[in-house]
Formats: sequence, structure tokens, C-alpha cells
Amino acid sequence: MWTEVALSLIGGMGLLLYGMYIMSEGLQKIAGQKLRTLLSALTQNRIVGMLVGALVTIIFQSSTATTVILVGLTSASIISLRQTLSVILGADIGTTVTAQLIALKVTEISLPIVGIGATVIFFSSRDKYKRIGQALMGFGLLFLGLKIMSDTMYPLREDPFFKNMLMNISDRPILAIVLAAIFTFLVHSSAATIGIIMVLAMQGMISLISAIYLLFGANIGTSFTAVLSSLGSTREAQRVATAHFLFKLVGVLIFLPFTGFYADLVRWIIPNSPGFQVANAHTIFNVAIALLFLPFTTYFAKLLEFIVPEKQVSNGEIKPKYLDDSLISTPTIAIGMALKEIFRISDIITEMVAKCDKLFKDYDTEMSEKLLQMEDYVDGLSESTNQYLTKIMRQPLTKDDFNRCMGLVHITKDYEHIGDVIEKNIVYLAESKNANNTDFSPDAYRELTAMHHKIMEMLHVVNTAVVNNSCYLAEKAKALHDEIVDLEFRIRMSHFARIRMGGSDNENTSSIYLDIVNSYLRIAEHLNNIAMALTDEVSCTWQDEVELIYGPDACPVKPAENR
Repeated sequence: MWTEVALSLIGGMGLLLYGMYIMSEGLQKIAGQKLRTLLSALTQNRIVGMLVGALVTIIFQSSTATTVILVGLTSASIISLRQTLSVILGADIGTTVTAQLIALKVTEISLPIVGIGATVIFFSSRDKYKRIGQALMGFGLLFLGLKIMSDTMYPLREDPFFKNMLMNISDRPILAIVLAAIFTFLVHSSAATIGIIMVLAMQGMISLISAIYLLFGANIGTSFTAVLSSLGSTREAQRVATAHFLFKLVGVLIFLPFTGFYADLVRWIIPNSPGFQVANAHTIFNVAIALLFLPFTTYFAKLLEFIVPEKQVSNGEIKPKYLDDSLISTPTIAIGMALKEIFRISDIITEMVAKCDKLFKDYDTEMSEKLLQMEDYVDGLSESTNQYLTKIMRQPLTKDDFNRCMGLVHITKDYEHIGDVIEKNIVYLAESKNANNTDFSPDAYRELTAMHHKIMEMLHVVNTAVVNNSCYLAEKAKALHDEIVDLEFRIRMSHFARIRMGGSDNENTSSIYLDIVNSYLRIAEHLNNIAMALTDEVSCTWQDEVELIYGPDACPVKPAENR
């Protein structure tokens, strides 16, 4: 009997966890596109932030998943620590929904839900409906796993060994809390642990007080994963994980002395329904924590800054700021993090290109060394970003997300190549010009400055196009590239004309001058590649198409045709 029970419990647990996984994945694909924007825009108000946290956790069916995402978003400075605290409190409320559904005995209709989900997956041609089917199927498998475990545990009610083991847990509250916390950490889901606790209570195997002790442990255990995911991350991310752990721990310490009174209150609300009693105990606990801590999130944030102080960073050290491996399982958000890192790279490149003109007019060794140091930063950040994008592309992605990743890989490479041109060509040419004590004519300087200004104009347009994912600006950058190619030809012809006329330009300066012009042209070529990656690899929105046809000031009204 014990072999059969063990195998059934393992199988039921496997179905439960797999159901939660594919349901969460399906819902993330449906709602993930707006999740990052939602979290950053709606968390300014504490109450709204709490509601958003509850909503996101209902989608993910895991407060652990929500907290891990918050660790990454806070590490990337998308939302502040104070904003995050209200979302965490809401997440703890959101995770109670699953318990209420179990109490409603949704397990009894799990098989039809699996059947409907599978039918939608196999007979739908559109990805949108397949994701809905995936979410339904996961929802059904989750409760089917619970039903299997419930049916398996029913005969154990009369088994003396099992009854004695559960009685020992009832007599040792600390042991019950620790065991539930460890189990929750191992399965990475408080919902799964609470589901099992509810099954035990509904079968009459444990008392309500024992169930409450186990609930306390499950609530503490769910914070361990976020704590581990924050190790090695930024201090801000570590504060988020610490906040989640402290909310749960302090809540348990407050409730623990009043467990008997708490159990009586839950029984008074619903006298004869063990399932609803456990579900309500879980809900009341998390709602009470949220109401208790929500007014003090600002002060709590200051306390966390004291508990987890900033670490000292060596001067001049630049490391990836937004690349968080814990977010790779949520590709939409991870792509946004990679894009923010690319913005950092583009800012460094812009500063490097801006210094080039001055380097030729008034050579400075310190400026030259600074450009070489900045190029090292660009190389390091580019390598880290492309590795991160490669990890994302190993995840199950939609076609649009995959194309987006590929486009960002090409964009990062071209920014890196611009840095290489500055390091290997422009800095070297400036050093050669200074070492040979050569100079250009005033006309030559004016031409170089004109081309440099054109390069800077194109660079700003390309950077803005990358930030806004704008096909219109990418096309504008391509037009600027054509102008630069034409300008390069005219500058070259003008230079040869000055040499023939016997001006101050001569054969000694000609080679360096033409190499500088060619280096500027190569920078323009790489910027053009970035613009092409935006229009070719990255999907443009219908607003971009309107801009391309009618200009940037066109009225943004979506055409009636299905685009």
C-alpha cells in the first residue's frame, strides 16, 4: 500500500507542479507584453501597487515568481524599493486565490478543463488561442494533481503510523513550521504546499491549528527562492528579497502567540468546512500582513537600506546593470532588460564619437586614453549583452520575440564595431597626426567638422530609433547615411582639388586626412546597419507604418483593415 501511495503522491505532485508551470507560461505569453509597463506605471500609488501585485500573482499563480521578477526589475532600476514593497504585499494576497479555488472543489471539474484546453491547443491555428488553451490545460492539470493526491490520502486516515506522525507535528509547532518552509522552498511553490495542507484538512487528517502552523511555514518558505535569486545581484534587489522574507517572518511571529484565538475566529466565520477554513486562514493572514505594513512602506524601505547597505564599488568599474539571469524565464521582461543595457552602450558610444572632432583639432593624451578605456567598457558590456540575449533565445519564444532578440544582437555588434573603429583607427590617426606634427588646412578642418556633425546627427537619430523601436526614425537614419556617403565623396574630391592647386594640404597630410574621412564613413555604415536591423529584424507597429507613409505628425488612427 505504501509503495502505491508514494507513487501516486509523486505523480500527483508532478502534475500539480507541471500544471502550474505551463499555466504560468501561457498566461505570461498572453499578458507579458504589458507586464513591465504595468509594473513601472501603476506602482506609484501604494494601494494601486498592492492591487497590481495581486493581479500579477494571480496570473503567475506564484508569489515566488512575482517576487523574483521584482528582484530583477528593482535591480534594473525600473521601479524603486518603496514601490516594490506594496507590490510584494499584493502578491501575498494574490497567492491566496488558488487556495480559495481548491476550497470551491474546482478539482472535481479538472478533467473537463484539461480536455477543453487540449482541444483549443490542437485545433487553433493562431498563437493567441494556443496560449489560452495552454493556460486552461495547465489550470486543469494543477487541480487534477491535487485530486489524485486527495484520493490517494483518503485511505491513510485510518493508518496508525500516518496519524501518529501528523499528531507529532501538531504537538510541535516549530517543527511543523520548519518542515512546511523547507518543503515549500524545495517545490518553489507555496500554492502547492497549501494545496496539500488543504487536502489533509479536508480528509480530516490534521486539525485546523496544525494546518495553521503548516500555513505559517509555507508562507515563510515561499520567500527563500527570491532570497537566493538576489544573491550576487544589486543591493536594491537584495533588499526586495529581504523585504519579502521579513514581511512573512514578522507576520508569523505576530500571529503565532494567538494561533488558538485565530483558529476560533476562522471556525466562527465558516463552522463546518475544513477546506474553506484553511483557505480563509491563509487569506486572512496575508491580507492582515498587507494592511499592517502598507502604511509604513516608506519607513520600511529606509530600514532595509540600513540592514542591507550599499557595497563599495571600485572607481571606474562598469559592469552590466540590467542583465538579470533570474528574468530569462520571462523572456518579454528579459528582452526589455537587454534593451536597457544596449541604451547604456549607445550612451557610451555617443560620448566617444562626440570627442573625436576635438581630438584631431587639439590632441590630448588624457582624452585619448579615456577613449580607449571607454572602448573596453563597450566591449565588456556588448559581450555580456549578447550572451544574455543568447540565453533568452534558448527559451520558448514567439516569432516576434525571437526576431527582436536577433535584431538586438545585430544592433549590439554594430555599436561594438563603432567602438572598434574609434580605438583602432581614429585614436591611432590622432596619435599619428600629433607625433608627425602635421596639420590640416582650415578648409580641411571645416570639412571634417561638417562630416562629424552629420555623423552625430545620424547617431542621435539611430539612438532614438532604438529607444522607441521606430521604423520611421530608422528610415530617416538611412536617408542621413546616403547624405553622408555623398558628403564623403564631395570632401574627397575637394581634398584632391586643393592638392592640385598647391595649397597647404600635401601628400604628408593626405593619407591621414583621407583615413579620417574613411573612418567616419565606416561609423556611418555601422549606424546604417543598426537602422536596417530595426526595420528588417524588429517588427514595426502600425503607427510606424503610418509615420513612414504620412510623416511623424500623422494622426495616429489605426486603419480599419486588419493589419
